[in-house]
Amino acid sequence: MRSSKSRSRNKNRNNRPSGGNIINRVFDSQGPDGKVRGTPQQIIEKYNQLHRDAVLSGDRVDAENYAQHAEHYTRLLAEAQREVEAKREEQEEQNRQRQAERDRERQERLKAQEAAANDPASMEQPDVAEPQDSGLVETPEEKPKRPRRPRKPRNPEGGGDAPKPAPDDGVAPEAAE
Repeated sequence: MRSSKSRSRNKNRNNRPSGGNIINRVFDSQGPDGKVRGTPQQIIEKYNQLHRDAVLSGDRVDAENYAQHAEHYTRLLAEAQREVEAKREEQEEQNRQRQAERDRERQERLKAQEAAANDPASMEQPDVAEPQDSGLVETPEEKPKRPRRPRKPRNPEGGGDAPKPAPDDGVAPEAAE
């Protein structure tokens, strides 16, 4: 459970006007006839209506008072709109600068690609890494294949199935007893 001090601090913090969006903020205006509540545009419309009513009823003092209240909120709204417009223009300028930078980078990449395509000798070759022992077992697919010896031609006499005599190296085999 919160203490009363904590609640009162929170309450005061929430009631402070923020420098946020004044255009949509709800104001309580203490006019000559009581409170007028709403956004600046709604308050301006209400005070202008009260001004017209006072003029029609012949009350010049109240009419001037309402006109001054309406003018105050008109100035407040105009200033807020100028600030919003200035922020929007600043954001648009930043976006244009970022887009221009992206366009320059894209042009540089395209030029580099075109130059590389036209002159393959100038391209950087990737570094070949030396094989490292990864501790993995080699599989037959990974082993380098030995080159095969060419086959000997077949016996032209058709005796391809008969075993070929062993070459004579001058040593006679010993007789078995």
